[in-house]
Amino acid sequence: MIIKISASEADWSREKIEKWWTPSKQLLKSIRQYQKWENTSHLLAKIIQKSYVLQHRFWSIVTGADIPLNCQLGGGLILIHPNGIIIHPRAEIGVNCLIFQQVTIVANVKIGGHVDIGAGAKIIKPVTIGNHAKIGANAVVLNDIS
Repeated sequence: MIIKISASEADWSREKIEKWWTPSKQLLKSIRQYQKWENTSHLLAKIIQKSYVLQHRFWSIVTGADIPLNCQLGGGLILIHPNGIIIHPRAEIGVNCLIFQQVTIVANVKIGGHVDIGAGAKIIKPVTIGNHAKIGANAVVLNDIS
């Protein structure tokens, strides 16, 4: 049986935390919660938001990832081994993507839905990567991928 993963509808169960010590999912949770509370003007919301900043800093150190709080990440993102992942805040990551360790994504990159990015891949120019693309380990992406 082949299971099709959507490139347009987020599968939030992929980010579900089953046990506390899941650093990649905890990092994503801190980013999602920070963004959730970001546009609320209530005083309590600002305190809650600051707590997620602290959690983000903790999980960033544990994972060794540089994923800013204001990143544009689609739902259902999986970070298998998040150490060394660098994502610029102006990069756009689509839904249900999978990113392995040591991946670098620069500004103005647009990644479609259900894209798998192998370990050590570098996307170092502003490119567009289409839905369901697969980028191999240690690839250097300089051109659009459809």
